[in-house]
Amino acid sequence: MDGVNIKQVLLENIIFIDIETVSAHKNYDDLSPEWQDLWKRKAKSLVKEQQTEAEVYEQASIYAEFGKIVCVGVGFIRRGKDGPQFRVKSYCHDDEKILLQEFANLLNRSFNGANYLLCAHNGKEFDFPYLARRMMVNGIELPKLLDIQGKKPWEVPHLDTLELWKFGDRKSFTSLNLLAHLFNIPTPKDDIDGSMVGAVYWQEKDIDRIARYCCKDVLTLARVFLRFRGEKNIADEDVIYA
Repeated sequence: MDGVNIKQVLLENIIFIDIETVSAHKNYDDLSPEWQDLWKRKAKSLVKEQQTEAEVYEQASIYAEFGKIVCVGVGFIRRGKDGPQFRVKSYCHDDEKILLQEFANLLNRSFNGANYLLCAHNGKEFDFPYLARRMMVNGIELPKLLDIQGKKPWEVPHLDTLELWKFGDRKSFTSLNLLAHLFNIPTPKDDIDGSMVGAVYWQEKDIDRIARYCCKDVLTLARVFLRFRGEKNIADEDVIYA
């Protein structure tokens, strides 16, 4: 949200999110001939020397036209007597429409007011538009927090920790994991990373593992955001997993 002073935003009004995406199909060969042709056109810039479009198909996960969402992690900060408490849960399902409808229902039911904000890392380039596009594909009406058509930049209810870290610099990308290490924020070392989500989903068929990873990323996101505000960190004992 351009021009917003993050220290003036009520923490209770922020919904921290992270999404996990995979290719829409397990393999390139599973695509219809029409979709194979469309992917070949899209993947031209991804193919390196001696590679084929089929070999880079796993990268379809980053494109809303060729991928799908398998998990949305959601977290909320609540004030406790001894510091912030954090509630986090995930919406996961093999049927993308079911999980997106559940997430949309949450936003419509509990976060439909004018003062609520979505927060993600690289959210403006990835999470927010990907969610909106996949909801449209699945015929789901966009919740108010994702329906930004016609809004001026300062009216869009989105916060992005990557944008906050850039301080106006548009030249580079900094991962959430790098920021966490830079700020000495603990991150899980015994779990998967984003590059492994597709294999865990399609080969191991372990969506629960993806959900756990997604929730940990949402917690890391909230901790990084609190660091930007100069506030007390969320202790492990103050995290509630729904």
